[in-house]
Amino acid sequence: MKHPDDDNELFNRLEAEMADPGARPGGEVVDLDKARTARGESADRSSDPSPDSGADSRRTESGDSGPTLVDRSTPTVSGPGLIDRIKNSKRLDVIPSWAKSGAEFKEAMGWLAGHAGHTIAFHLVRVPFQYLPKLAWRSPRGLLNTMGRISRWAVDAEGEPLRQAEARRENTELYLKLSKQRDRRVRLRMLLTLVGALFALAGVLFLVFGAQPMMQVIAATVAVLGFGLAGAPADAPLATRAVIKTEVQKLTSDIVVKAMASIGIGQIASAVAKGQDGIKFVAPITREGPGWRADIDLPLGVTVADVADRRARLASGLRRPLGCVWPDADPNEHEGRLILWVGDRDLSKTGIVKWQLANARRHDVFKRVPFGLDPRGRAQSVPLIQHNVLIGSQPGQGKTASVRVLACGAALDPSVELWLHENKGTGDLDSLECVSHRFVSGIDDDSIKYAADSLKLLREEVMRRAAAIKKLPRDLCPDKRITRQIADKRSLKLWPLLAIFDECQNLFAHAKYGKQAGEDAEFIIKLGRALGVILVLATQRPDKDSLPTGISGNVSIRFCLRVAGQVENDMILGTSAYKNGVRATAFRPEIDAGNGYLGGAAPLPVVVRTAYLDDPATNAIAQRAHALRKAEGTLSGHALGEEAESTSGPSYDLLADVAAVVPVSEERVWNERIAARLAELRPEVYGGWRGENVTSALKPHGIKTTGVAGTTDDGARTTRRGIVRADLDKAIAERDESRGAA
Repeated sequence: MKHPDDDNELFNRLEAEMADPGARPGGEVVDLDKARTARGESADRSSDPSPDSGADSRRTESGDSGPTLVDRSTPTVSGPGLIDRIKNSKRLDVIPSWAKSGAEFKEAMGWLAGHAGHTIAFHLVRVPFQYLPKLAWRSPRGLLNTMGRISRWAVDAEGEPLRQAEARRENTELYLKLSKQRDRRVRLRMLLTLVGALFALAGVLFLVFGAQPMMQVIAATVAVLGFGLAGAPADAPLATRAVIKTEVQKLTSDIVVKAMASIGIGQIASAVAKGQDGIKFVAPITREGPGWRADIDLPLGVTVADVADRRARLASGLRRPLGCVWPDADPNEHEGRLILWVGDRDLSKTGIVKWQLANARRHDVFKRVPFGLDPRGRAQSVPLIQHNVLIGSQPGQGKTASVRVLACGAALDPSVELWLHENKGTGDLDSLECVSHRFVSGIDDDSIKYAADSLKLLREEVMRRAAAIKKLPRDLCPDKRITRQIADKRSLKLWPLLAIFDECQNLFAHAKYGKQAGEDAEFIIKLGRALGVILVLATQRPDKDSLPTGISGNVSIRFCLRVAGQVENDMILGTSAYKNGVRATAFRPEIDAGNGYLGGAAPLPVVVRTAYLDDPATNAIAQRAHALRKAEGTLSGHALGEEAESTSGPSYDLLADVAAVVPVSEERVWNERIAARLAELRPEVYGGWRGENVTSALKPHGIKTTGVAGTTDDGARTTRRGIVRADLDKAIAERDESRGAA
């Protein structure tokens, strides 16, 4: 703390030196600037609580120069310069996002056309039955009103109050002037009125006795319209509203600040209590879609997840329904940047979302599949190529409808091979049977076995594709993954393959087929992504028993409708999703059916209301897809009535086969040699395998490859990728032990 006498210290010291000339020999002149600097440094050292402050002062008194404090130097301007600040500034879009997106622009124009068409149709229907009778009823009153206005004009009735006022004031001169003016007006207006009345009478007589019927109808219509409008009361308009606008309160900064202060975050509440805002608006509150957007910087240490956790309180503070309030993070900014969007209407009350491809002739699956709308009315889509999809929810929340949208999007691409497995038995996907290579609908053991066989076949297909894509020239396949150009080359048999397993918990939890099906699915998810093999798994029981963690932990696209608790939420959306504020438990039963969190399709999880396709709409899409595939010759398997490929014959155990071709005496062996031996053992299964295939196939079993020294056929010593025989024995022992325990 600064002592009260510090300001006089310099002058007191100067007076002492003047009184004692020996203190400053030669009567030197004191440099006041240096003295002030010295006083400041001494004050800083005296207030420094560090242990070294005493030593520093002793060194100074003994004549040694003290340490130079870098933070006591002259302050300099730091931070980015003007050019850097301009470069790092965020530019707003010149063209709105809805205008740059073809789909959103088409949807907006479609809505506008529908709105205009509805308004026109609404009034056209009411013209003969409501508007014309009302005009006819009001016409006599309109005629009387018109005649009254003409008569008042003719006698200059509008000037009468002014003349009476001047008469009451006894202002004779002004009254006489007004009277003379009235006389002149009345003479002219009466003349015009009489002439007009004669012409009107002549016109009426002509229309009654001499005009054609069509002219009479036109004249009567004009008269009814004119006199009907003239006779309309001010509080009873002729037309009714075709659309009633929903009036909602404008979102203002005061409303937002009060609402944010009420949600229980201490940093905000304390700042507001002190008369501050507690939050900072980084941009003006603006309209965005059917609602208001506020960009907010939260206090230090407060995250968007903290606000999302209190979404219900925030909705209460804003006095809006829960489905109108959506706090989101900004992926381009820091963790404290909140985008608060407040809609005009509850998301659950927006009605059925029309699918953008409902009337499309075809679609390219290498592009994103339209999926639904977010709360701001922006279209959301799902990429399928190089992804796998996991959908989960409680029963009746729209899970199967979401699956149907993805299946229809793939069906409209004639190059996609569809494998559909609906293990609920209700026939939700029966409409797409006509375009499916493999299809089953049922919950019995035979249907479950069919789905398990499909996973085995898919696993073999992944291995075949891996070998096939390895042989492709680098100029055709530089990234070693399926592209549109490769898929169109039918001779390569590398077209996209989409396999859907609805109610997959009935498959993975099956006592006989579940474990192997889980291992096969995990293998496909890990390796089939780049090879064009896509899995879509849907479950209403997301737990570790019915959804293996190896599957839930490796899918890249996740869609979670309402679930019961945190465990189910994180099983679908990923670990810590609930902790980070992405909570599908907040959706209301039945009210929010069709609403869910979509993760992996955008930088951050986003709430999406899925498009809805009923059975007739799905059937219409399936028939178009069937005709398209038939024209291009891509129908296959079940769609052509062919018998399903079965795996009921002898099944092959990869680990057992590897153990058979690698003797116990061979402690380490190259993978390329294992591939050659496997191809010799079972050419129909392992034909075309290379060392890379062995590496990929053994990885899900926990067998890692390592550098193995060996001798080539020509006698040269080298090191290549291989495995250790002991690791193989360990993997076999662990698998057999787990099977025995099950």
